[in-house]
Amino acid sequence: MQVILKEDVINLGYKDDIVTVKDGYGRNFLIPQGKAVIASESAKKVLAENLRQRAHKLAKIKEDAQALAAKLEGVALTIGAKTSSTGTIFGSVTNIQVAEALAKAGFEVERKIIYIKDAVKEVGNYKAILKLHKEVSVEIPFEVVSE
Repeated sequence: MQVILKEDVINLGYKDDIVTVKDGYGRNFLIPQGKAVIASESAKKVLAENLRQRAHKLAKIKEDAQALAAKLEGVALTIGAKTSSTGTIFGSVTNIQVAEALAKAGFEVERKIIYIKDAVKEVGNYKAILKLHKEVSVEIPFEVVSE
């Protein structure tokens, strides 16, 4: 079943993408939640017209994302966490702590766009990926230190 996404869906696609999903996932989750609509011929024509009209707005959004990515290129974060004597963190460091550290550094980013590949449960150096736009992402190194 093909659907047109109305908003970004993690691990599936971005807004206005036409994606193929299993029937149950589309009918039971995406469409009732308002995250997608069925990709009929008329819906595809409407989508094409909307994209054509919004092309300059989308270009500006991409430019803004690239500018923010350029500013974030040299940023390195240090995140403090409570640890045991062996260096194991009580709990873990998540995208929320990375977003807070970025806010302290002067960059307001939504925590939903921050992805950390592996669970951060020990002191050390890690990398977070910020997906600012579907074509623009930046890798931010961060160090977890003991408080």
